[in-house]
Amino acid sequence: MRRLIVNADDFGLTAGVNRAIVEAHSQGIVTSATLMAGGSAFRDAVQVAPESMSIGCHVLLVDGRPVTSLPVPSLTNTSSGEFERNISGFAARALSGRIAAKEIEAEGGAQIRKLQAAGVKVSHIDTHKHTHIFPQVLRPLLAAARACGVRAIRNPYGKIGWGMIASSPRLWKRYWQTRALHVFAEKFRRAVGDAGMVTPDGSLGIVLTGALDERTFQLVLESIPEGTWELVCHPGHNDAELDKVRTRLRESRETELRLLTSPSARQILAESGVQLISYDDL
Repeated sequence: MRRLIVNADDFGLTAGVNRAIVEAHSQGIVTSATLMAGGSAFRDAVQVAPESMSIGCHVLLVDGRPVTSLPVPSLTNTSSGEFERNISGFAARALSGRIAAKEIEAEGGAQIRKLQAAGVKVSHIDTHKHTHIFPQVLRPLLAAARACGVRAIRNPYGKIGWGMIASSPRLWKRYWQTRALHVFAEKFRRAVGDAGMVTPDGSLGIVLTGALDERTFQLVLESIPEGTWELVCHPGHNDAELDKVRTRLRESRETELRLLTSPSARQILAESGVQLISYDDL
């Protein structure tokens, strides 16, 4: 059996992104979303979230500000109080042991609890820019999730083959970056199992972020192995509010929204024999 979770990231980023995610769920194939506790449209997301859509916490440790009231100096810039903007800078700090595990656990827990305090039943967690791919980040986040009663987490390791992106040079660098990080895949599985948590067999679409369209969607569906997988997506409305946000995903959000709500997406799913599920079904 092949099962697929279609998860929309960045819920709470802007009202236009919120609206698009709700549309992609109610009129399309999105089954789950992950909500940003520190997003400027957090309250709007809580108000418009459909009960039928499972909602997780999109934990931010880069490109934002802390939610916790506790000091987290190893995560923030001392002058601005903000997280590291650049994922490469964050990775260097994490891999060299310069980020305190207790601060990651405190911040992750604060973000999850903010969702729960707003009445959200948190089904799972993932991270902005997939920072939990690093073992130094994963372990304290698993502890934070368990302490909050959350038992599922995104598996950030994917199954996108070179053949799928060979004709798209702009994706080559991202492909090799993610492939290099597969060295941590076994540690991820072991840590999740030891924590008594569940995770899909892997993620699809991380390499394709910003390039997901009908062609790549069909290629993804044709390549899904047996098991449970997650398709990561970023639908949104590219409006004036999004112009004010620091993000590289703008026009691509509209492209993804059209795909996710299209009859062709449902037809491709039906022809592939892949069953749509949500994180609640795990």
